[in-house]
Amino acid sequence: QVQLVESGGGSVQTGGSLRLSCVGSGDRISNYYMGWFRQAPGKEREGVASIARYDNTDYAPSVKGRFTISREHAENTLYLQMNSLKPEDTAIYYCAADRRSGTPITQLLWANKYGVWGQGTQVTVSS
Repeated sequence: QVQLVESGGGSVQTGGSLRLSCVGSGDRISNYYMGWFRQAPGKEREGVASIARYDNTDYAPSVKGRFTISREHAENTLYLQMNSLKPEDTAIYYCAADRRSGTPITQLLWANKYGVWGQGTQVTVSS
């Protein structure tokens, strides 16, 4: 199955932008639905954005209009473009993948629908 490695995190000021990358190895990411999740200290992991096998996308209300999920199949890489960042976006960001059949697209922001996870990358937004 695919292995995932994230990069691109860092520290920015409010209103800044970052682009996270998640490189897949061992299999083609086109075989998987994928998502970006984040976890802030003391909080549960939450779904931020998802992309289905046929590239339909979905976003958490808190990031819709600011974040964009995409993937470049030739690079076997998933991206998360984050604009207009806010301090409440501060968290460790994880990419995830799975290929369970029959998973509704409406559930692709649920962490329990994913079995493969990257190690995470820290995003810090200061005011």
